[in-house]
Amino acid sequence: MKFHNITIERQGQVSIVSLNRPERANALNFCLISEVEAAVLSFRDDVTTRVVIFTGIGKNFCAGADLQNSGDEYLGPLVQRRRRRRIGERAIQSILEMDQITILAWNGAAAGGGGCLALAMDFRVGSPDSLLFFPEVDLGLNLMWRTMPLCVSLVGPAKTKRLMIGGERIFGEQLSSWGILDTLVAKEDVIGKAHEMADFYSGKPHIAAQMIKRSINSYATALDRAVMHADVDQFLLAQSTEDHSVAARAYREKSRPILKGN
Repeated sequence: MKFHNITIERQGQVSIVSLNRPERANALNFCLISEVEAAVLSFRDDVTTRVVIFTGIGKNFCAGADLQNSGDEYLGPLVQRRRRRRIGERAIQSILEMDQITILAWNGAAAGGGGCLALAMDFRVGSPDSLLFFPEVDLGLNLMWRTMPLCVSLVGPAKTKRLMIGGERIFGEQLSSWGILDTLVAKEDVIGKAHEMADFYSGKPHIAAQMIKRSINSYATALDRAVMHADVDQFLLAQSTEDHSVAARAYREKSRPILKGN
């Protein structure tokens, strides 16, 4: 597959996957999410790469959904929209199932779906400028892509509610204290530290490492689908409400929405 929105660099035992829409802060549209899934799946038969570093080209890792250019792929009959909206869940699942160790070199913001990509990694390296937030609630939408169980596994229910209901924005120091960032370094040292970590893990016996990773992830995510199986349908329902239209308009205009629960 030819990639237009990401780049892949294979450097011996370590590969780098970079989101490459810097003009849109690496915002996610259908094409970019599809390429993320395809890129991840390309490592299934790669027996040389032992660690994959993910990052974003430009100032931000990923600004979440591209609200201005989501593409026509999400239009059409309901049966098609339900299927195509699952592309994000498939991308997240493919990351979780990677045999290789995954490390995020977290530059700038990871918002919405970008935050979910961040939470799906094995390890995260960031700086005081690293930012995580989920704007969905302020748009009148629910969370998809297994974001909630991944976050609960990392920080527990209360902090997850602060992020996803309260819409709190948390930066590097707080990300580190909450345990979301595994390593906090200066902004200019993020990619170097990610490579240092990649070199460390690539030196581990990789068959044993892959077995252990799969077992840990299987245990940690065992009930995810039991609670997230209808997230696309919930999204499509929320998207059809008057509250969503009002909230989204207020979000763009930076005003307080008047919501009626419709």
